[in-house]
Parts: sequence; structure tokens; C-alpha cells
Amino acid sequence: MKTATRINLILFIFFFYGFFIYISAAKAQEGESDRVLSATESLFKAMEEKNYNNIWGFLTKKSKGIIIDDVSKEILKQKVQISSKQIEEDFDSSGPLAKAYWDSFLFQFDPKMVLEHSSWKLKLMEKQYAEVEILYKQSKLPAIIKVFQENGQWKIGLEESFRTRRWTFNQLF
Repeated sequence: MKTATRINLILFIFFFYGFFIYISAAKAQEGESDRVLSATESLFKAMEEKNYNNIWGFLTKKSKGIIIDDVSKEILKQKVQISSKQIEEDFDSSGPLAKAYWDSFLFQFDPKMVLEHSSWKLKLMEKQYAEVEILYKQSKLPAIIKVFQENGQWKIGLEESFRTRRWTFNQLF
């Protein structure tokens, strides 16, 4: 075989394998994107169904910790002694504290607004982090949902996404 033919064959093989690897990586990325969007949608569906156990399961560890701290502070204002561990166990089992918290949350927030009246798109996709942009049909600015990979599963950063907005709003009124 001539040298030029060998070089052409080697280049063809490298190109073929490079293209195959590129296509494989793109397919894997597409699958992860679908999982991010699915996890986000599942959270809002769990809210719509008032499935408190599933809501809790879709949240990041950080969001759970913030919620537990907030509930603990409110309970202490009532002069009731309860540990953070007891609050966490209550939320893990969809107990009365969890029910009261999520009922209050869902009284102020209608998940149908997101599920039925908003457009969704994946704004950013990284290995351990993603952002989902949700635009309500009557809004000019989108909400950005922060999604994190924890233990191989995509979890929603509810507090990471909205805590600043909530704090700012509460300070204004």
C-alpha cells in the first residue's frame, strides 16, 4: 500500500471514530437534558397532586436544610422545643409539620401556572448543574430553576432558585 493511501486511510479512521465519539456524547447530553426537564416537571406535578413525600424527595439537600431551619425558627417563636432532626423526620414521613408547610406554600403558589401556562427550556447544562428557564405566559421575565445532580439524580434547588426573591419581597412589605 502506498504511503498516501495509508495516510488517507488513517485520517479516515480518525475522522470516523471522532465523529462517532461526538455523536455518542451528543446523545448522552440529550438524555441528561431530558432527565433534568423530567425531574423539574415531576416536582411541579407532585405539588399539583399535593404529594408531599415526592415533593420532598425532588429537593436538593441544601433546600431541605433551609426549609428545616425556617420551620425550626418559626416553631421556636411559638416557644415550642423541637429538634431539627425531628422536623426532618416529619418532612421525610409527610407528617403534620410537612403538611402545614406545603399547604401554606401551595396556598401562595399554583403549580398549574408552571405546568399548563408556561413555556420551558433548558438554559444551561453542565455535568452537575443545570438551569431550566420557565416563562409564564403573562410575564416578561422568566424564572430560572436551578437543578443539581446529587448521588446520580437530578434534584431541584427550590430554595437556591427562589430564596433571594422571597427575601427581597418579604423585606418590601
